[in-house]
Amino acid sequence: MTTGIHETEPTFFKIFRLLRWHKPAGRLILMLPALWSTVAAAKTQHQLPPLDLLGVVILGSLATSAAGCVINDLWDRDIDPQVERTKKRPLAERSLSIQVGIAVLLVALFCAFLLSTYLSPLSFGLCFAAVPVIAIYPACKRFFPIPQLVLSIAWGFAVLIPWSAVTGGLDRHAWELWTAVIAWTMGFDTIYAMSDREDDLQVGIKSSALFFGRYVTLAIGVFFAIALLCLIWLGFEIQLGYTHYLACLTTGVIWIWQCSRLTQTEIPIELYQKAFGQNVWVGFIILAGMLLSTFGIG
Repeated sequence: MTTGIHETEPTFFKIFRLLRWHKPAGRLILMLPALWSTVAAAKTQHQLPPLDLLGVVILGSLATSAAGCVINDLWDRDIDPQVERTKKRPLAERSLSIQVGIAVLLVALFCAFLLSTYLSPLSFGLCFAAVPVIAIYPACKRFFPIPQLVLSIAWGFAVLIPWSAVTGGLDRHAWELWTAVIAWTMGFDTIYAMSDREDDLQVGIKSSALFFGRYVTLAIGVFFAIALLCLIWLGFEIQLGYTHYLACLTTGVIWIWQCSRLTQTEIPIELYQKAFGQNVWVGFIILAGMLLSTFGIG
């Protein structure tokens, strides 16, 4: 069932595509909340973000994202060929075997495990707690009406793990940022799911884009509003400066613009992917605002 275009592609590049490393947006959008958490947690301790921990967070998010992609594709190898957006993934087109997929998964998990041993006991435990959530997410698309909520909870561990590594615990500020990331993920991943609605209906896959139906844009707006309010409140509580609020204002404008575009009668399919990519820039904008404030510039 291979698609001739990839028949002669070297195995290395097939694995590269399996890990989605040719699409960095998906890797960055997991890494950025972890960086927010590291910077904000350090701010509560009146210190700069530890460079060694930043390195662990960056590498750990890459390893975790890689494992998540492989788990997802192993679960969905018989469904992905029926969806336009995913039919050329290596496991879907059978250009990589299940055995290779499992081997790559084990390497990614081993790398994540090695990195987690650098962290505090609480952070190490949270790393392990995240694994079953990541593993169950693809299955949830078959029976749970809002599988994006499970994905969002998995994303939330990107906040809890670095925060506990910096502070040694999880205070209310950690949960404020966690709520912001949960809501943000629900928003951007619901947009992402909108592009697959027709295929998902035919295959029988659940998604928040289908669950909210004609109210999907309203739901996305509510999720983004919750995320923005939590980010603003967190900034107030831990005394982030005006650069953080400027970043929040810019983010709010971007989200309002995205929601307005989603209310169009005719929505070009590429809009969903563009909106997803714009949320990566949102992540960088928030991170920049936090960093400038932490370094005393704002």
